[in-house]
Amino acid sequence: MVLADVKRDLSAQVIANANSIHHNLSTPVLYEHAVRREEGKLLQGGTFAVRSGARTGRSPDDKFVVKTPGISEQVWWGQHNQPMTPEVYSKVERAITDYLKDKNLYVQDCVVSQDPAYRRTVRVVTENAYHSLFARTMFIPSAKLAEGEQPQLTILHAPYLQLDPAETGVRSEACVALNLTEGVILIAGSAYAGEMKKSVFTAMNYYLPLEGVLSLHSAANVDPRTGKVAVFFGLSGTGKTTLSTDPERLLIGDDEHAWTDEGIFNIEGGCYAKVIRLSKEAEPDIFETTELFGTILENVVFEEDSREVDLDDDSLTENTRGSYPLSSLSSVWDGQVAPHPSHVILLTADAFGVLPPLARLTPEQTMYHFLSGYTSKLAGTEVGITAPKTTFSPCFGAPFMALNPTVYAELLEQKLAHTGARTWLVNTGWSGGSYGTGKRIGIMETRKMVRAILNDAFDGAVFRTDETFGFEVPVQCPGLENQTILNPRDTWPDKAAFDKTVEDLAASFRKSFDQFRPLVKPEVANAGP
Repeated sequence: MVLADVKRDLSAQVIANANSIHHNLSTPVLYEHAVRREEGKLLQGGTFAVRSGARTGRSPDDKFVVKTPGISEQVWWGQHNQPMTPEVYSKVERAITDYLKDKNLYVQDCVVSQDPAYRRTVRVVTENAYHSLFARTMFIPSAKLAEGEQPQLTILHAPYLQLDPAETGVRSEACVALNLTEGVILIAGSAYAGEMKKSVFTAMNYYLPLEGVLSLHSAANVDPRTGKVAVFFGLSGTGKTTLSTDPERLLIGDDEHAWTDEGIFNIEGGCYAKVIRLSKEAEPDIFETTELFGTILENVVFEEDSREVDLDDDSLTENTRGSYPLSSLSSVWDGQVAPHPSHVILLTADAFGVLPPLARLTPEQTMYHFLSGYTSKLAGTEVGITAPKTTFSPCFGAPFMALNPTVYAELLEQKLAHTGARTWLVNTGWSGGSYGTGKRIGIMETRKMVRAILNDAFDGAVFRTDETFGFEVPVQCPGLENQTILNPRDTWPDKAAFDKTVEDLAASFRKSFDQFRPLVKPEVANAGP
């Protein structure tokens, strides 16, 4: 097949040869189809429990971007965007279309981007009803495309197809291939639903910045009293969804946004939250969705007879997930484009236990830490991660950044300068010692600190300068019972061990940032430890 014809012909070939097409089905009907085909189980309250098989997280080593002439100079090639030749892509495409053409298929037409000015149509073709339901939940349902109208993005989804590496030229039986030139995403060999969501996000991280729009791996919410918006950057497991889903504020979205000259908008229409050990007291709104009709629980363990879920059971994976529409939540912002942020929060989960739980950043420090993207990758989010692992993930989302991180950093710098938004680093990781010795900072403690930020409670407060990292740390936080945690060194019984650990982490920061030193201003290069 000629590469230029892929976007037009791929879905057409599959759809034309399908035995049965279920197009734009409603949520109740999709539930019925999925249950009848035994793709999942209905639980109490009408939630839908599914399992994704052996792959319970993303497979980053099997993700590729097709290297066509039009994008070769723009894509950030390397670990996160591995190049795939058009010839290999053609073999994978043929394997998927041959596999799907004689199957009962589910076709879902959706859009992404709440702002109509940047909206893109997405067609999802899959063999599984539950994945069609997931697409309808996470993206934004739309009317059927007009006759002759082609989707701007097409996902061909064959989760149970095991590719032959010898025949196709790929690494394993699974593959995620993004053809950004033609707007086609191929997924095979993995039923983990997050691959669809993050593939579309990667595509939007390519398209939007080229239009001058900053795409963000972030959550966002708004104060209903003042209209002030906050943005939360962070990798999975750092508390992005939990902290942004606050009963005192209106959620704009929990994971994917974009920042234009007019303000912030959500790229998606749903949430995909980690639900392992979810707390009804600390996370009431998210907890409630686990009992609502319309929620998909992925790899959550439940009791077969009573159909009651056990959110504490990690026997399948630490990466248990709940997918639910934004409308499931009680406190949701219902506009299309929200105002510019007043506060920007960079979230990290420091497994070494040496970063303060709260720090105020200068613009230069913001660029440094945004490009560093330090956190501890938590168990289950990716295949093979079973315990917290230190990582530097530029833009707090390197696996989904299609362009060089400096592109997003420069756009962020412009937005911050234009709006005057204040920036903060919030650590949701460990205190009193490293992982295995110390204790993770409680959700309620972190929420109090975040609320203090968003309520401007630190205006006029006393700050100290961190000796190693140079950012400002408040001496006290209103409403926080244990003020000691604001100074991590005070929480460690062994001060010498703390000093050694913090210096080791600082050295890791410096080494990681070396890749960006030639690309940034000296003020940014010198803004770290």
